Amino acid sequence: MLFLLSMQRRMEVFKVSFYSPASRYRTFTSCKSLFARKMKRTIFSVVSGLKARSVAISCCVLLIVSLTLYLSLMKNIFPADYLPVAKDKLLRQSINLDNTLNFGARPQVQTITSWKAPIIWEGMFNPNLFDQKHIQSQSSVALTVFAVGKYLDVYLGNFITSAEKHFMLGLQVTYYVFTDQADKVPIIELGPRRSLKVIQVEKHSRWQDISMMRMKTISEAIESEIRPHCNYVFCFDVDQEFKGRFGSEALGDSVALLHAGYFNVPKDKFTYDRNPKSKAYMETGDYYYHAAIFGGLCDNVKDLADYCFLGIMEDKLNNVEALWHDESHLNKYFWLHKPSRLVSPEYCWNPGMNDERDIKVIRLIWAPKYYDKLRTR
Repeated sequence: MLFLLSMQRRMEVFKVSFYSPASRYRTFTSCKSLFARKMKRTIFSVVSGLKARSVAISCCVLLIVSLTLYLSLMKNIFPADYLPVAKDKLLRQSINLDNTLNFGARPQVQTITSWKAPIIWEGMFNPNLFDQKHIQSQSSVALTVFAVGKYLDVYLGNFITSAEKHFMLGLQVTYYVFTDQADKVPIIELGPRRSLKVIQVEKHSRWQDISMMRMKTISEAIESEIRPHCNYVFCFDVDQEFKGRFGSEALGDSVALLHAGYFNVPKDKFTYDRNPKSKAYMETGDYYYHAAIFGGLCDNVKDLADYCFLGIMEDKLNNVEALWHDESHLNKYFWLHKPSRLVSPEYCWNPGMNDERDIKVIRLIWAPKYYDKLRTR
């Protein structure tokens, strides 16, 4: 009973205190203060969010402007190949093409030398990859050929016409025709980025002298005519005909051709010059090379031509003539200065040979020889 009376008095005191003006004012003030604090926190949160969003937007705009200015600056400083958009092109240009060769593609034949120079056979290379790389590098090739005396009438037209179908297609090619009858050089329609230049030369009384003196002529032509316009030079005999692709896979610093008659015979059968009195004298060698085709970078071919010419002239002073003339001196040069690239007999095949087991593609053949009618004694 006492407990109930106590609770009743407390409730009456609460009612009086709650409904009194002073109490109501304190309650109102307290609520107003609480509301103000909550509103302030809310507004601060909203403003802070807007500020953060504004800062983020500003940062994005600044980043975009900075990247634009940076790329513009890089474009002016560096070539296009260094920009990210040219990454694939740059990678293609940096490829060492010899690393793409499949040396195991032809197990029946030798595909690499003891000094790690490749020997190019059908099936070892990707022709599209080689062509794309050399087109991008803007490789240009000079082809030299001698058409003296009756050789011009019999061989030159077919040689150039067949070269237009198969030799270094897609690249810039300049034919340099050395002849003693410039007015008789046939007019042949050439493809895009291909041209022909005729150079008058002296006619020698013997075919041996014509063959040997071509080295001097080639060296002089590289110095005066070829080097300013071409990266590579290939030297050919005119009595040949192109039959298949003779492409950029053959290009290299220094290129030698394996002779079709000796690529698969023992070394003791090689017909090196065995005369110790000749500058071309050799006891042994690596391979037997054919002088019907040789090539490489202009400076390297000039070095070869100069070496052979000096050897020939020294032999003449000693009344000596190498067994196979300039070819003997060429073999001596490649024995002392290893070629960086060898091309297989596919690149100069003798159709009279019976064993063609290793020849999957014939790229160039020996034309019929009419030595008794064409050569001067």
